Amino acid sequence: MKLLKLVPDNTNIHFLRWRVPFYVISMLLMAASLFLVFTKGLNMGVDFIGGQMIRTTFTQSAAAPVDSLREEVAKLGYGEPTIQEFGKPNEVSIRMKLPEGSEADPALADAMSKKITAAIKAAHPDARIDGVDSVSGKVSKELGWIAFQALGLAALAVAAYIWFRFEWQFGVGALFALAHDVTLTLGLFALTQMEFDLNIVAALLTLIGYSLNDTIVVYDRIRENLKKYRKMPIPELLDLSVNETLSRTIVTSLSVLITLLALLLLGPNVIFGFTAAITLGIFVGTYSSIYMAAPILIWLKVTPTSFVQQETALDKQERLAREQG
Repeated sequence: MKLLKLVPDNTNIHFLRWRVPFYVISMLLMAASLFLVFTKGLNMGVDFIGGQMIRTTFTQSAAAPVDSLREEVAKLGYGEPTIQEFGKPNEVSIRMKLPEGSEADPALADAMSKKITAAIKAAHPDARIDGVDSVSGKVSKELGWIAFQALGLAALAVAAYIWFRFEWQFGVGALFALAHDVTLTLGLFALTQMEFDLNIVAALLTLIGYSLNDTIVVYDRIRENLKKYRKMPIPELLDLSVNETLSRTIVTSLSVLITLLALLLLGPNVIFGFTAAITLGIFVGTYSSIYMAAPILIWLKVTPTSFVQQETALDKQERLAREQG
């Protein structure tokens, strides 16, 4: 039985022919994403701006009435709550942003929690309040700073590893590709104003890992071909390397995207932002491995001699002595 191949063995797509237009488009998208982040800002969740989490169990119900609960809490005037299952289907957590002025007057936060719990009990007699947890603005800011430090350190660690594993030009290329992927994802959240919380930070770290994996596969083939085809022009060699890894890239991306699209369409709202971030990340991560990480090697002057050990003066003397002897 003949195996199905999504990419024929003789595939020869000239990806690098369009490297300049695609680079210009990518730079414009990165600039637009940064502009949105600094002008509209990110819709930070309770994890980063502080807030309260009220854990509630509906003892006489098989599942919590999430929709009606959201409407009842929203009518109290404290903003839109974030409600998600917390363990069993009849257990939920209700997350609210802290009211303005609560940093100076903690009584405002206490009054808000009491008012919300009273409204829940009045509308749902079987509701049991299991706990009220608060996150202060100071703690949440520290948490946000640590989260972004984790993203930065992860990207730098990736670049350092590729620098050590290949050459410094490859480390720069991988770091630029990661910056491209993370920037466009942040731009999506600034544009749509989806809530940005610790789940999204986890999605960004996942994206960094996926993009790195795809980039290393392409870079490893480029390094092999640099040693194999010493006289081939670099653009042609990069095209050859990308085409040789294209089948693996498409199969991996499609298998992940099938699962992610199912989660986007059928999954719960709680993980929608997380799933959307990773779905976009699969697209931009695959794109950046081809049109960001590979073409930049041309401008960083990578040549077939980059992986050939250079002959030192002492080596040259010893070689001449052997030849004369």
